[in-house]
Amino acid sequence: MTDANILLVDDDAQFIEIMKKRLTMRSMEVFHAGSGEEALQKLALHGEIEVVILDVKLPGRSGIEMLQLIKQQFPLVEVIMLTGHATVESAIDGMRLGASDYLMKPCSIDVLVEKVKEAVEKKRRHEEKIVDARVREIASRRT
Repeated sequence: MTDANILLVDDDAQFIEIMKKRLTMRSMEVFHAGSGEEALQKLALHGEIEVVILDVKLPGRSGIEMLQLIKQQFPLVEVIMLTGHATVESAIDGMRLGASDYLMKPCSIDVLVEKVKEAVEKKRRHEEKIVDARVREIASRRT
């Protein structure tokens, strides 16, 4: 059984391969993209993706720009920012724009897995609230 469906977005192919193996060993389905544009395509193609692990430094659009686009186009998807070049300003920007968390590379796989699980739970709770609200709305129309 898969614990989470993840999209790993990073332009470092070696990093992606290492993380993909480690996350897959932890019962996670891992999709990957090397750029922001590819990430948007993967999100559109694979609606089961729950969490994006997004590098801040990407070719083309920055991770912060991609975070904004992801949250606009896929508002229920949780995003964890991951970077080797953190600044307080970029961390604040990421959290303000809806990132679930902001982690420094290298980070422990255990920490990353825990953050992914927290993000998945947050997403699932949000989806349940939406379903509950729709059910109440439909029920109120019938009375």
